[in-house]
Amino acid sequence: ERIMQTVEITKHVVDIEEKGVKLRLTIVDTPGFGDAVNNTECWKPVADYIDQQFEQYFRDESGLNRKNIQDNRVHCCIYFISPFGHGLRPLDVEFMRALHQRVNIVPVLAKADTLTPTEVERMKNKIREEIDHYGIRIYQFPECDSDEDEEFKLQDQALK
Repeated sequence: ERIMQTVEITKHVVDIEEKGVKLRLTIVDTPGFGDAVNNTECWKPVADYIDQQFEQYFRDESGLNRKNIQDNRVHCCIYFISPFGHGLRPLDVEFMRALHQRVNIVPVLAKADTLTPTEVERMKNKIREEIDHYGIRIYQFPECDSDEDEEFKLQDQALK
């Protein structure tokens, strides 16, 4: 009997404190995404989850008691792209097109250390071209302040 693979959404909460600044980071993992034989609309549970979190926050903000609101909205989606292939899969395109209006998407080339620097550069360029071609909006890192030193500016440019 075949077991149907489903996208399961699991949350991991981590409290981080650095230089006196406390941050509660919630990481939402989606194991099983894209593993099924038929991946038609497999991104739907992820989109529904993002929408539910925004709706819950809106309801809390609209209520009378707003002192202890917990922000569980999804602010960023780190989307891992397989390095094995020739760019984006149709599933990657559909997922990002479905979510780019809802959340900031940061595409990441997974397992990039298995490729040579030339292959990495070629793959990144191909992915950028396809993202532009399909009209997918991804997160654009902001420009650094003009009063930053040159070393920081170069580091910022390299990260972009």
